[in-house]
Amino acid sequence: MTTTAEGVGKAEPVRTARARQSVGSRVAGKLSGGLVRVFLTVVGLFWLVPTIGLLVSSLRAPQEMSASGWWTVFTEPSQLTVDSYQKLLENSDITNSLLNTVLITVPATVLVVVIGALAGYAFAWMEFPGRDWWFLGVVSLLVVPVQVALIPIAGLFGDIGLFGTIFGVILFHTGFGLPFAVFLLRNFFAEIPRELLEAARLDGAGELRLFVRVVMPLGGPAIASLGIFQFLWVWNDMLVALVFTKSGTQPITVALQTQVRQFGNNIDVLAPGAFISMVIPLAVFFAFQKQFVSGVMAGAVK
Repeated sequence: MTTTAEGVGKAEPVRTARARQSVGSRVAGKLSGGLVRVFLTVVGLFWLVPTIGLLVSSLRAPQEMSASGWWTVFTEPSQLTVDSYQKLLENSDITNSLLNTVLITVPATVLVVVIGALAGYAFAWMEFPGRDWWFLGVVSLLVVPVQVALIPIAGLFGDIGLFGTIFGVILFHTGFGLPFAVFLLRNFFAEIPRELLEAARLDGAGELRLFVRVVMPLGGPAIASLGIFQFLWVWNDMLVALVFTKSGTQPITVALQTQVRQFGNNIDVLAPGAFISMVIPLAVFFAFQKQFVSGVMAGAVK
């Protein structure tokens, strides 16, 4: 009986601890399922307020924007009009700059992804003299600020005839995007099981076929994340575009900045132009959201 009493006495704290733990777990589950979701929804809505405000402003007449805030449209929906977008399409500076932005961003993103993937695979799985030292040199380029290279590269591009051209801007963005691309993809490719690659080699796959058929599909999340990062960086860039472009090759960021000088006359063009410049990167991000999250979380859970 004594042993039984002692066992019961020892069991009581254990049951109490389990009861407390279960209550805490239930409370945490309710919070994570209810209040946390509500909080995150509110934060998301606040994050979208500037975008919603810009969209509503782009659908209002200039005199309405000068007279009241954009939120008054919810009480007076008659303010909404698409005249500003019609004027935007008639503004050749904005439309040409939007095309220039696409011509700069897409090649700069594709080149960084392709070259970065090839180099990342080489640094991860190919043996060649000085491989680690070469990789260390590439990684060290991450600390070089863009501002330091603007003047020297501008002089170099001027000597070879690339200054003020779209191709010159593409080369600049590609060069400064590659160190991060190689660093990211090399670390991701290095996590691929060696046995998988050896099995493909035993089946007769060469390095190029191995890269295309095995490594690229497995590296999809990291490649998608890199593509999103590079696309957003190049699309939203203004500093490099201000230095290396001229009239006729300017992207949308520089074109909108030049329109600000005539803000009183072009407010009806600025709002829709800024919204289009903002909504395209958002659409790209949400289109590849799953791949982006997978790439960011890759390697976090084993």
